[in-house]
Amino acid sequence: MAATIEETEMRLLAIVFVIFATVSYGSASTRDTFKEELFIKPLDSGHTYFHFQFTTIWNASIQDQETFHHYRLFPKSLGDVVSTYGVQELHLSQTQGLWRHEKWGYPVEDAPPGAEFWVWFKPTVKNVDQTWAELVNAVSGLFCTSLNFLDGKSTVAPKWSFRPRGVATEGYSYSSKFVRYGALPSEIVCTENLTPWKKLLPCDTKVGLATLFKAVKLYDAAYHSLATHFRPVCQDAECRQQAIELSLSLSVVVDTTVINAGYPNWSLKKISFTTPVCWLTPMSRPDKKFKLTPEPARRESFVRGQESRTYAVYDVGEATSGGKVLNIAAKFDSALTFFDIQPPPLFTQRYITGYGLERGGVMCEIHNTLSSNLTVIYMDTLPWFMRVFYKTLTIKNNGVIIRPFKIHYIPGKDRIRSYQFEIVFRLRANSVTTISYEFERAFLKWTEYPPDANHGFPINSAIISTVLSDASNYTAPGQQSAVFGNKDESDQFFLRIHTESLLVSLPTPDFSMPYNVICLACTVVAIAFGSIHNLTTRRFIVSDPSKKKGLLAKVKAFFKREEKKAEDKSGEDSEKKSGEEVKTRDNDDSSTVRKREDAGKE
Repeated sequence: MAATIEETEMRLLAIVFVIFATVSYGSASTRDTFKEELFIKPLDSGHTYFHFQFTTIWNASIQDQETFHHYRLFPKSLGDVVSTYGVQELHLSQTQGLWRHEKWGYPVEDAPPGAEFWVWFKPTVKNVDQTWAELVNAVSGLFCTSLNFLDGKSTVAPKWSFRPRGVATEGYSYSSKFVRYGALPSEIVCTENLTPWKKLLPCDTKVGLATLFKAVKLYDAAYHSLATHFRPVCQDAECRQQAIELSLSLSVVVDTTVINAGYPNWSLKKISFTTPVCWLTPMSRPDKKFKLTPEPARRESFVRGQESRTYAVYDVGEATSGGKVLNIAAKFDSALTFFDIQPPPLFTQRYITGYGLERGGVMCEIHNTLSSNLTVIYMDTLPWFMRVFYKTLTIKNNGVIIRPFKIHYIPGKDRIRSYQFEIVFRLRANSVTTISYEFERAFLKWTEYPPDANHGFPINSAIISTVLSDASNYTAPGQQSAVFGNKDESDQFFLRIHTESLLVSLPTPDFSMPYNVICLACTVVAIAFGSIHNLTTRRFIVSDPSKKKGLLAKVKAFFKREEKKAEDKSGEDSEKKSGEEVKTRDNDDSSTVRKREDAGKE
C-alpha cells in the first residue's frame, strides 16, 4: 500500500520521508551498544544518496590502561592499534569520486577524493612525529591502503581547522602539538578496502547490513566513500563518565534515473540494500512528489535549528516478523526534469591558473548564498615542488581586497616539508570571495618521477571550516553522538567541506632518450669491446705437425682428403674432355682440306 505524506515546514512546503528504527546489540553488564542505520536522501539532480552507518558505544574510559585488554563489541584489531600508539582520536576516509556540493548539498560526512587521515594523540606521547610514522604503517596494513606514503613531506599539523571532535580539555584542544594530518588524493578505493573495513563490525558479514553489500553495486555508483571515526564521548549529559565511540560509515550516490527510464524511483530490493534502520530526507522542490511503500507505522517530528522535519517511522521488527521481507520503495509521479538547483549556503570551486611549465597559480572561489556574513577557516597544503610566493596571496570580494583576521603560514623546504597555510577571514553576504596565489614549478630528480609522470601530480583538496546558523541542507548528526536518532537542540552547526583535488604538470624530461642512449652505447660496446677483448685475451699457440693428432683433428683431415680427391678427379675429367674436343676439331679441319684439294684436281 502506498502513501504520500505532505508536511509543512517553517519556510517552504516540502515532502519529508523518513524510515526509522533502532537495532542494538549489547551486554547487560557493560551496557555496550551497537546500532545500524541507513540514511536515504533523494537529490535534486536525480541521484539518490544512501549513507550506511554502524555505531559502537563502549562504556569504558580511553584513559584506563585496562580498557583495551578485554573486548566485546569493539574490534580488537583497531583497539590494539589505538592503545599501542596512544591515540586519542582517529579519523580515516577512503573516497572514490567527488561530492558535488552545488548540486547535492552536504553529505553526512564530507570527505575529499582519495584517502584522508588525521589523528589526535594523547598528551602522554613524547615523540609525536615518530609515533605518527609508526601509526600510518600500522593503519595502512589494517585497512589495506597506501598510508605508509604519508611521510614528513606530506604531513602537517593544522592549527585551527581540525579540533578534537570528542571529549577533550580546553588547553589540549587549542594546541596543535598532538595533531597530525595527511592526505593521498590519488589513492584508489576498491574491494580490497571494503573487506578489511567490514571485518571491524561485531558480526563481520554474517548478519546485518554487511550481508547485503554487493561490490558490483557499490563501486558502480557515482560516489563512494568509506569512513572510520574513533573518539571519546560522554555517557550522559553531565559527562560524569566517558565512553568510546566507533563510527563506521559507507556513503553511496546512485544515479537511479538511468535504470528507471528517467524516473528517480528506487527501492531497497532493486539496489540490493535492505536494512533495519533507515532515514529519508526531503527534496528542496515541493512539486516533486513520490509515493512511499509500504505505509509507515507512525510519524515523528523534530525541530533542528529553525527547520522542522517530519519523519515516517517503520517498525522493522514487526514488519519482518514471521520471515517477511521489508522492501521500502519510492515511486515518483513524474520523470526527472532539469532545473536550476538551489545551491547550499556555502560551496566552492578550485582550479589551476596560468600556462606553461615554469609558473602557475591556484584560485579558489567561495560562494556564500546566505543573507548574512560568514566567518570561515581556509586550509591548504601544497607539496614542496610547488614553490609558493607568499607575497602573491590575495583575498578579494567583488574586486575589493579583504584583510584576513589571522594567517598561519609555514613555508616548505625542498624534499623535507610541504607548504601549509590557514587563513581566517569573513565572507560577505550573497557574494563570491576568491583566494589566489602563484607558485613556481620545481625540477625533480629523474628518480623522483612516478611511472606515469606525464599524467601529472595530484594536489590535496583545500579544506573550508565554518559554523552555520541555518540547518537547511545540513544532514550530519549532532556533535554529541554519531547516531541519527538522538535529538540535536543546538542552534549552531559545524560544517567542514573539501574542494576538488588538483592535477599539476611539472617539467618532465624525455624518458625515451636514456633508453636510446643505453641501446646505442651497449651496441657499440658489444661490437668494439668484443673484438678487442678477443685479440687481447686470446692465446696464440704454434701447432707441431709431428704431434699425435686427436680424434677431432683426424676426422677433419679425413674430410679434407676426401674433398681434395673429389676436386682432383673433377679436374682430370675436365682436361680429358677438353682434349677430345680439340682432337675432333683437328679431324674436321683436315677433312675439309682434303675435300678442297680433290676439288682442285678435278
